[in-house]
Amino acid sequence: MSVVGFDLGNESCIVGVARQRGIDVVLNEESKRETPAIVCFGDKQRFIGTAGAANSTMNPKNSISQIKRLLGRKFADPELQDDIKAFPFRVSEGPDGFPLVHVRYLGEERSFTPTQLLAMVLSNLKAIAEGNLNSAVIDCCIGIPVYFTDLQRRAVIDAATIAGLRPLRLFHETTATALAYGIYKTDLPENDQLNVAFVDVGNASMQVSIVGYKKGQLKMLSHAYDRSLGGRDFDEALFKHFAAKFKEEYKIDVYQNARACIRLRVACEKLKKMLSANPEAPMNIECLMDEKDVRGFIKRDEFEQISAPVLERVKGPLEKALSEAGLTTESLHFVEVVGSGSRVPAVMKIITEFFGKEPRRTMNASECVARGCALQCAILSPTFKVREFQVNEGFPFSVALSWKPDAQNNESQQTVVFPKGNPMPSIKALTFYRSSTFAVDVLNVDTDDLQITHKISTVELEKAVEKEYEMALQDRVMEETKDKKNSVEAYVYDMRNKIHEKYNDFVMSEDIEGLMAKLQEVEDWLYEDGEDETKGVYVAKLEELKKLGGPIEMRYKEWTERGPALEQLVYCIRSFREAALSGDQKFDHIDESEKQKVVNECSDAETWLTEKKQQQDALPKHANPVLLVSDIKKKAEALDRFCKPIMTKPRPAPKPQTPPPAETPSPEAQTPEQQSNGADESAEPASDGAQDEHAVEQMDTDKDDPSQA
Repeated sequence: MSVVGFDLGNESCIVGVARQRGIDVVLNEESKRETPAIVCFGDKQRFIGTAGAANSTMNPKNSISQIKRLLGRKFADPELQDDIKAFPFRVSEGPDGFPLVHVRYLGEERSFTPTQLLAMVLSNLKAIAEGNLNSAVIDCCIGIPVYFTDLQRRAVIDAATIAGLRPLRLFHETTATALAYGIYKTDLPENDQLNVAFVDVGNASMQVSIVGYKKGQLKMLSHAYDRSLGGRDFDEALFKHFAAKFKEEYKIDVYQNARACIRLRVACEKLKKMLSANPEAPMNIECLMDEKDVRGFIKRDEFEQISAPVLERVKGPLEKALSEAGLTTESLHFVEVVGSGSRVPAVMKIITEFFGKEPRRTMNASECVARGCALQCAILSPTFKVREFQVNEGFPFSVALSWKPDAQNNESQQTVVFPKGNPMPSIKALTFYRSSTFAVDVLNVDTDDLQITHKISTVELEKAVEKEYEMALQDRVMEETKDKKNSVEAYVYDMRNKIHEKYNDFVMSEDIEGLMAKLQEVEDWLYEDGEDETKGVYVAKLEELKKLGGPIEMRYKEWTERGPALEQLVYCIRSFREAALSGDQKFDHIDESEKQKVVNECSDAETWLTEKKQQQDALPKHANPVLLVSDIKKKAEALDRFCKPIMTKPRPAPKPQTPPPAETPSPEAQTPEQQSNGADESAEPASDGAQDEHAVEQMDTDKDDPSQA
């Protein structure tokens, strides 16, 4: 069972995995901990994640980012309409009222839903996790914003299904952060409550939660948020400032060029980060538009002035979270800040002034959500034993049921089943008395909107899974084709560099000219007719080159490896021969005939080696060898297989010996007690053997008696 946590950020994503020693953040193919949430569509394949980011500047209209902002929202949503204005790609309203993203893919116009696009991102993250774990990844926990509606939550689940994932739980990002913070603490109070405020200013939204901790548990006391307040808003303020400045100074309008907009936004994001650590920062972009280089400069004070409308909104979620928790700033023990947008000094100043205490950064601002999700997945997994820690979560919004009393009455009735803040998971039983079928709608009730539960059909989901599989297969074929093309190109350059250096002695001078001409021919083909070929064509072209270069590489390899192989065989011959002829006592249990067999086998191997080596030494390096390394190794293996069982034959165990019979002492040597015992024994009936023994002993005594002489 996989234990993986995914943090689906608006700008980038992070993968956390559980191991026996704890939680690790997985590195992607570029050895980076964060993977861009971008899908770039090309004429032949998709580029997702880091590859998508690399292609986005050159192909902005087909590079889809900010997918999280599109998910589960009606096209007419005012917030979505504001986002769409800044997108370089085209978004339209679909037949169901939800957005459709239009791109050019495989040479034709295609449209995708935000759910399909998120599935592509998840598929890429799944592949990253599988590459790190060397096993299939299915079960997982996915982090979502606390403000996600039921529509958005279901869209995440559908996207995960399309990507081949099974979410064990959609975990609030605020709760994931709180879990990652508290589970490792061993000094939490037993009775009193430790109150901690978490302020997460991400790329596109701000979330605030207040959590109460006790030993072995946490309780979410309140949630508050601003769905459209994040780091990108500060980037946008800088973008508008410099777009106007460059229009005035350089007479260029970046709004008319999608590529120029992307480059300027990237530069503004870097500028924002520089201003977080410096009081002023420059901006320089070469050939931004119309072949014009642009330069700019801004101080932190000016940056805060143009960002004032954004900064004014920071205080709102702080006040709401504190109010709903029923706490005062004095009853808060700590304030923790996370998220990329929290690094703006002006934001930190507002947070500090509001809570009256210095915010802390004891957690990794970018990785805490992924780590918390992986921890939650480990808690739900039977394969991991996790420290006992209870998470008491609450509904971030109210859940209501709506129905019509009867067919004649069109006015719907509604009741709140789970109020906001109700502990989750929760179960409530309701009874409806009806004599015929009727419909019940589940509603997300919040102060801002009212969303009706919606889920794509099973048929639509199956079609989406099939489409994703087809696109993934196309991506894989193109990647393999690209690898084969690179192999041909690498072989041309590698062989050309080596032919006049280490391969020079292993090829005849008259053959070098022909080989070099062939290499040049293939190189020209690669950049002309062979620029866009199939995988099979590149494989055939590489085989064609190896027919010429292969024998040269083989001769060089044989020459470099022959010496060590010969030394090993000579050592083998010498060792077995010396052991057989040594006369050492540890071999004296081996028959001489067996030892002679070993000596003979060593002599035969030595004779073979001498003859072959003489033949090889007579050949030039550019001739095909007659003494192959493989033959030398086979000879050594055969010699070892024959001689080793003989020379390592165990010594036989010694035979057990029977102890001699004990002697009976003569009468003179016997004590009176022994003599008395002897007389008593002779008077008793005895076996024949015993009588004979005593008789013999008696006869011997009489002969020795001097009185009988």
